[in-house]
Amino acid sequence: MTHHHHHHHAGHGHHHHEHASAASIRHERPLWWALALIVLFAGVEAAAAFATNSLALLSDAVHMVTDAFALGVALVAVRLGRRPPDARRSFGYVRAEAMGALLNGLLLFVLSGYILWEAAHRFLAPPAVASLGMLVVGVAGLLVNLVAMRLLHAGSEESLNVKGAYLEVWADMIGSLGVVAGAVVIHFTGWRLADPLIAAAIGLWVLPRAWALVRQAGNVLMMGVPDGIDLEEVHRALAGLPGVDDVHDLHVWALASRQAAMTAHLVVDEEVDAHALRHVAVEMLAARFGIGHATLQVESDPCQGPDCGAAGAGGRA
Repeated sequence: MTHHHHHHHAGHGHHHHEHASAASIRHERPLWWALALIVLFAGVEAAAAFATNSLALLSDAVHMVTDAFALGVALVAVRLGRRPPDARRSFGYVRAEAMGALLNGLLLFVLSGYILWEAAHRFLAPPAVASLGMLVVGVAGLLVNLVAMRLLHAGSEESLNVKGAYLEVWADMIGSLGVVAGAVVIHFTGWRLADPLIAAAIGLWVLPRAWALVRQAGNVLMMGVPDGIDLEEVHRALAGLPGVDDVHDLHVWALASRQAAMTAHLVVDEEVDAHALRHVAVEMLAARFGIGHATLQVESDPCQGPDCGAAGAGGRA
Protein backbone atom coordinates (compact mmCIF):
# COMPACT_ATOMS: atom_id res chain seq x y z
CA MET A 1 0.00 0.00 0.00
CA THR A 2 1.90 3.03 -1.14
CA HIS A 3 -0.17 6.02 -0.21
CA HIS A 4 1.20 9.38 -1.13
CA HIS A 5 -0.14 11.34 1.75
CA HIS A 6 0.87 14.77 0.74
CA HIS A 7 -1.96 16.63 2.33
CA HIS A 8 -1.49 20.02 0.88
CA HIS A 9 -3.64 23.00 1.61
CA ALA A 10 -3.93 25.31 -1.34
CA GLY A 11 -1.32 27.90 -0.54
CA HIS A 12 -3.09 30.74 -2.22
CA GLY A 13 -6.40 29.83 -0.70
CA HIS A 14 -5.62 32.53 1.81
CA HIS A 15 -5.63 35.64 -0.30
CA HIS A 16 -9.36 35.05 -0.11
CA HIS A 17 -9.38 35.89 3.53
CA GLU A 18 -7.54 39.16 3.16
CA HIS A 19 -9.70 40.06 0.20
CA ALA A 20 -12.84 39.31 2.15
CA SER A 21 -11.80 41.48 5.08
CA ALA A 22 -10.69 44.38 2.90
CA ALA A 23 -14.05 44.29 1.14
CA SER A 24 -15.97 44.17 4.39
CA ILE A 25 -14.10 47.11 5.89
CA ARG A 26 -14.94 49.15 2.83
CA HIS A 27 -18.63 48.39 3.23
CA GLU A 28 -18.86 49.19 6.85
CA ARG A 29 -19.24 52.95 7.15
CA PRO A 30 -22.11 53.38 4.67
CA LEU A 31 -23.89 50.52 6.45
CA TRP A 32 -23.74 52.33 9.80
CA TRP A 33 -25.08 55.54 8.27
CA ALA A 34 -27.91 53.72 6.53
CA LEU A 35 -28.75 51.90 9.77
CA ALA A 36 -28.95 55.11 11.82
CA LEU A 37 -31.13 56.75 9.20
CA ILE A 38 -33.55 53.84 8.93
CA VAL A 39 -33.91 53.19 12.67
CA LEU A 40 -34.68 56.86 13.20
CA PHE A 41 -37.29 56.97 10.49
CA ALA A 42 -38.93 53.63 11.36
CA GLY A 43 -39.72 55.09 14.79
CA VAL A 44 -41.25 58.19 13.23
CA GLU A 45 -43.26 56.10 10.80
CA ALA A 46 -44.62 53.72 13.44
CA ALA A 47 -45.77 56.66 15.56
CA ALA A 48 -47.37 58.24 12.50
CA ALA A 49 -49.11 54.95 11.65
CA PHE A 50 -50.93 55.00 14.99
CA ALA A 51 -51.67 58.71 14.76
CA THR A 52 -53.16 58.42 11.26
CA ASN A 53 -54.62 54.92 11.75
CA SER A 54 -52.96 53.77 8.52
CA LEU A 55 -52.12 50.08 8.18
CA ALA A 56 -50.12 50.80 5.03
CA LEU A 57 -47.85 53.07 7.08
CA LEU A 58 -47.55 50.44 9.79
CA SER A 59 -46.74 47.84 7.17
CA ASP A 60 -44.05 50.10 5.77
CA ALA A 61 -42.71 50.81 9.27
CA VAL A 62 -42.54 47.09 10.04
CA HIS A 63 -40.69 46.68 6.80
CA MET A 64 -38.28 49.41 7.83
CA VAL A 65 -37.64 47.67 11.13
CA THR A 66 -36.74 44.51 9.24
CA ASP A 67 -34.49 46.68 7.05
CA ALA A 68 -32.77 47.90 10.15
CA PHE A 69 -32.52 44.34 11.41
CA ALA A 70 -31.02 43.24 8.09
CA LEU A 71 -28.48 46.03 8.28
CA GLY A 72 -27.67 45.31 11.91
CA VAL A 73 -27.15 41.64 11.11
CA ALA A 74 -25.03 42.57 8.09
CA LEU A 75 -22.84 44.75 10.28
CA VAL A 76 -22.42 42.16 13.01
CA ALA A 77 -21.64 39.56 10.35
CA VAL A 78 -19.09 41.85 8.72
CA ARG A 79 -17.47 42.34 12.12
CA LEU A 80 -17.52 38.65 13.01
CA GLY A 81 -16.48 37.55 9.55
CA ARG A 82 -13.37 39.67 9.96
CA ARG A 83 -12.24 37.81 13.06
CA PRO A 84 -9.38 35.50 12.21
CA PRO A 85 -9.80 31.74 12.63
CA ASP A 86 -9.08 30.56 16.18
CA ALA A 87 -8.52 27.20 17.81
CA ARG A 88 -12.24 26.53 18.11
CA ARG A 89 -13.36 27.84 14.72
CA SER A 90 -10.78 26.99 12.13
CA PHE A 91 -12.69 28.72 9.36
CA GLY A 92 -13.12 31.89 11.39
CA TYR A 93 -16.62 33.32 11.47
CA VAL A 94 -17.45 33.33 7.77
CA ARG A 95 -20.76 31.58 8.45
CA ALA A 96 -22.00 34.44 10.66
CA GLU A 97 -23.28 36.04 7.48
CA ALA A 98 -25.49 33.09 6.56
CA MET A 99 -26.82 32.83 10.12
CA GLY A 100 -27.80 36.48 9.92
CA ALA A 101 -29.48 36.10 6.56
CA LEU A 102 -31.45 33.11 7.86
CA LEU A 103 -32.66 35.02 10.92
CA ASN A 104 -33.66 37.96 8.82
CA GLY A 105 -35.57 35.79 6.34
CA LEU A 106 -37.53 34.14 9.13
CA LEU A 107 -38.34 37.50 10.73
CA LEU A 108 -39.66 38.77 7.39
CA PHE A 109 -41.96 35.74 7.16
CA VAL A 110 -43.49 36.40 10.56
CA LEU A 111 -43.99 40.13 10.07
CA SER A 112 -45.47 39.92 6.61
CA GLY A 113 -47.82 37.23 7.92
CA TYR A 114 -48.99 39.61 10.64
CA ILE A 115 -49.60 42.46 8.18
CA LEU A 116 -51.61 40.19 5.86
CA TRP A 117 -53.71 39.00 8.80
CA GLU A 118 -54.40 42.57 9.89
CA ALA A 119 -55.19 43.65 6.31
CA ALA A 120 -57.74 40.84 5.98
CA HIS A 121 -59.57 42.23 9.03
CA ARG A 122 -59.58 45.73 7.64
CA PHE A 123 -61.03 44.62 4.33
CA LEU A 124 -64.21 43.70 6.18
CA ALA A 125 -64.48 47.03 7.98
CA PRO A 126 -62.06 49.63 6.64
CA PRO A 127 -61.51 52.34 9.28
CA ALA A 128 -61.04 56.03 8.52
CA VAL A 129 -57.48 57.09 7.78
CA ALA A 130 -55.88 60.53 8.09
CA SER A 131 -54.69 60.67 4.51
CA LEU A 132 -52.76 63.93 4.67
CA GLY A 133 -50.45 62.79 7.48
CA MET A 134 -50.08 59.50 5.66
CA LEU A 135 -48.99 61.34 2.51
CA VAL A 136 -46.39 63.49 4.29
CA VAL A 137 -44.82 60.52 6.07
CA GLY A 138 -44.92 58.44 2.89
CA VAL A 139 -42.98 61.06 0.94
CA ALA A 140 -40.43 61.40 3.76
CA GLY A 141 -40.02 57.61 3.78
CA LEU A 142 -39.37 57.65 0.07
CA LEU A 143 -36.53 60.14 0.53
CA VAL A 144 -35.00 58.19 3.41
CA ASN A 145 -35.00 55.03 1.30
CA LEU A 146 -33.38 56.75 -1.66
CA VAL A 147 -30.55 58.02 0.54
CA ALA A 148 -30.08 54.57 2.13
CA MET A 149 -29.96 52.95 -1.31
CA ARG A 150 -27.19 55.30 -2.43
CA LEU A 151 -25.23 54.39 0.69
CA LEU A 152 -25.54 50.64 0.15
CA HIS A 153 -25.18 50.38 -3.59
CA ALA A 154 -21.42 49.76 -3.79
CA GLY A 155 -21.29 46.93 -1.27
CA SER A 156 -24.33 45.14 -2.68
CA GLU A 157 -22.23 43.70 -5.51
CA GLU A 158 -19.78 41.97 -3.21
CA SER A 159 -21.41 40.76 -0.02
CA LEU A 160 -24.53 38.63 0.32
CA ASN A 161 -25.29 40.54 3.46
CA VAL A 162 -25.07 44.00 2.00
CA LYS A 163 -27.05 42.70 -0.96
CA GLY A 164 -29.71 41.46 1.45
CA ALA A 165 -29.84 44.87 3.09
CA TYR A 166 -29.89 46.62 -0.28
CA LEU A 167 -32.83 44.52 -1.48
CA GLU A 168 -34.65 45.29 1.74
CA VAL A 169 -34.30 49.01 1.25
CA TRP A 170 -35.22 48.68 -2.40
CA ALA A 171 -38.40 46.81 -1.56
CA ASP A 172 -39.10 49.30 1.18
CA MET A 173 -38.91 52.11 -1.32
CA ILE A 174 -41.63 50.41 -3.33
CA GLY A 175 -43.60 50.22 -0.08
CA SER A 176 -43.20 53.95 0.45
CA LEU A 177 -44.36 54.58 -3.11
CA GLY A 178 -47.42 52.48 -2.33
CA VAL A 179 -48.10 54.51 0.82
CA VAL A 180 -47.90 57.75 -1.17
CA ALA A 181 -50.23 56.40 -3.86
CA GLY A 182 -52.68 55.12 -1.25
CA ALA A 183 -52.71 58.44 0.59
CA VAL A 184 -53.43 60.30 -2.65
CA VAL A 185 -56.27 57.91 -3.53
CA ILE A 186 -57.85 58.14 -0.07
CA HIS A 187 -57.47 61.91 0.04
CA PHE A 188 -59.16 62.53 -3.30
CA THR A 189 -61.70 59.70 -3.52
CA GLY A 190 -62.27 58.68 0.10
CA TRP A 191 -61.87 55.03 -0.93
CA ARG A 192 -60.76 53.51 2.37
CA LEU A 193 -59.92 50.08 1.03
CA ALA A 194 -56.79 51.53 -0.57
CA ASP A 195 -55.06 51.37 2.82
CA PRO A 196 -55.39 47.63 3.62
CA LEU A 197 -54.90 46.83 -0.07
CA ILE A 198 -51.51 48.51 -0.16
CA ALA A 199 -50.55 47.04 3.21
CA ALA A 200 -51.36 43.56 1.87
CA ALA A 201 -49.45 44.23 -1.35
CA ILE A 202 -46.35 45.16 0.66
CA GLY A 203 -46.75 42.01 2.75
CA LEU A 204 -47.08 39.78 -0.32
CA TRP A 205 -44.16 41.48 -2.02
CA VAL A 206 -41.93 40.58 0.94
CA LEU A 207 -42.81 36.87 1.15
CA PRO A 208 -40.97 35.48 -1.91
CA ARG A 209 -37.90 37.53 -1.01
CA ALA A 210 -37.94 36.18 2.51
CA TRP A 211 -38.07 32.67 1.08
CA ALA A 212 -35.11 33.32 -1.25
CA LEU A 213 -33.07 34.62 1.68
CA VAL A 214 -33.85 31.57 3.80
CA ARG A 215 -33.08 29.22 0.90
CA GLN A 216 -29.70 30.76 0.12
CA ALA A 217 -28.62 30.91 3.74
CA GLY A 218 -29.87 27.36 4.27
CA ASN A 219 -27.72 26.12 1.40
CA VAL A 220 -24.60 27.58 3.02
CA LEU A 221 -25.48 26.23 6.48
CA MET A 222 -26.33 22.77 5.12
CA MET A 223 -22.92 22.57 3.41
CA GLY A 224 -24.63 22.63 0.02
CA VAL A 225 -22.70 23.00 -3.21
CA PRO A 226 -22.44 26.76 -3.84
CA ASP A 227 -24.72 28.32 -6.45
CA GLY A 228 -22.99 28.40 -9.80
CA ILE A 229 -20.71 25.39 -9.24
CA ASP A 230 -21.58 22.13 -10.98
CA LEU A 231 -20.18 19.16 -9.07
CA GLU A 232 -20.14 16.94 -12.17
CA GLU A 233 -18.15 19.56 -14.02
CA VAL A 234 -15.57 19.81 -11.22
CA HIS A 235 -15.28 16.02 -11.29
CA ARG A 236 -14.76 16.00 -15.05
CA ALA A 237 -12.20 18.81 -14.88
CA LEU A 238 -10.14 16.97 -12.25
CA ALA A 239 -10.42 13.61 -14.02
CA GLY A 240 -9.26 15.29 -17.23
CA LEU A 241 -5.92 16.42 -15.76
CA PRO A 242 -2.92 14.54 -17.24
CA GLY A 243 -1.94 11.54 -15.13
CA VAL A 244 -5.20 11.36 -13.15
CA ASP A 245 -6.83 7.91 -13.38
CA ASP A 246 -9.69 8.41 -10.97
CA VAL A 247 -11.30 11.00 -8.71
CA HIS A 248 -13.24 10.04 -5.60
CA ASP A 249 -14.39 11.53 -2.30
CA LEU A 250 -15.12 14.81 -4.03
CA HIS A 251 -16.84 17.33 -1.78
CA VAL A 252 -17.51 20.98 -2.56
CA TRP A 253 -19.28 23.21 -0.09
CA ALA A 254 -20.03 26.88 0.54
CA LEU A 255 -18.12 28.45 3.41
CA ALA A 256 -19.92 31.76 2.86
CA SER A 257 -21.82 33.34 0.00
CA ARG A 258 -18.64 34.00 -1.94
CA GLN A 259 -16.22 31.38 -0.62
CA ALA A 260 -16.10 27.76 -1.70
CA ALA A 261 -14.01 24.95 -0.24
CA MET A 262 -13.41 21.43 -1.48
CA THR A 263 -11.62 18.17 -0.80
CA ALA A 264 -10.93 15.31 -3.18
CA HIS A 265 -8.77 12.23 -3.64
CA LEU A 266 -6.94 11.90 -6.95
CA VAL A 267 -5.71 8.46 -7.99
CA VAL A 268 -2.64 8.73 -10.25
CA ASP A 269 -0.06 6.55 -12.01
CA GLU A 270 2.99 5.63 -9.92
CA GLU A 271 5.35 7.85 -11.90
CA VAL A 272 3.30 11.06 -11.75
CA ASP A 273 4.85 13.94 -9.81
CA ALA A 274 2.21 14.40 -7.12
CA HIS A 275 3.40 17.83 -6.10
CA ALA A 276 3.34 19.29 -9.60
CA LEU A 277 -0.06 17.74 -10.30
CA ARG A 278 -1.52 19.17 -7.14
CA HIS A 279 -0.22 22.60 -8.04
CA VAL A 280 -1.83 22.44 -11.49
CA ALA A 281 -5.11 21.18 -10.01
CA VAL A 282 -5.28 23.90 -7.35
CA GLU A 283 -4.59 26.63 -9.91
CA MET A 284 -7.25 25.22 -12.25
CA LEU A 285 -9.87 25.00 -9.47
CA ALA A 286 -9.28 28.60 -8.43
CA ALA A 287 -9.29 29.97 -11.97
CA ARG A 288 -12.16 27.98 -13.41
CA PHE A 289 -14.49 27.45 -10.49
CA GLY A 290 -13.42 30.13 -8.02
CA ILE A 291 -12.63 27.51 -5.36
CA GLY A 292 -10.11 29.15 -3.05
CA HIS A 293 -9.70 26.44 -0.41
CA ALA A 294 -8.81 23.14 -2.05
CA THR A 295 -7.34 20.19 -0.18
CA LEU A 296 -6.28 17.40 -2.52
CA GLN A 297 -4.96 14.01 -1.56
CA VAL A 298 -2.95 12.35 -4.30
CA GLU A 299 -2.61 8.58 -4.09
CA SER A 300 -1.32 5.89 -6.43
CA ASP A 301 -3.59 3.14 -5.09
CA PRO A 302 -6.84 2.73 -6.95
CA CYS A 303 -9.69 2.99 -4.49
CA GLN A 304 -10.69 -0.51 -3.38
CA GLY A 305 -13.44 -1.98 -1.28
CA PRO A 306 -17.14 -1.27 -0.85
CA ASP A 307 -16.71 2.11 0.84
CA CYS A 308 -15.03 3.89 -2.07
CA GLY A 309 -17.84 6.30 -2.63
CA ALA A 310 -18.15 7.80 0.81
CA ALA A 311 -15.21 7.31 3.12
CA GLY A 312 -13.00 5.80 0.42
CA ALA A 313 -9.33 5.17 0.85
CA GLY A 314 -9.13 8.24 3.02
CA GLY A 315 -11.32 6.58 5.63
CA ARG A 316 -8.77 3.84 6.22
CA ALA A 317 -5.64 5.80 5.47
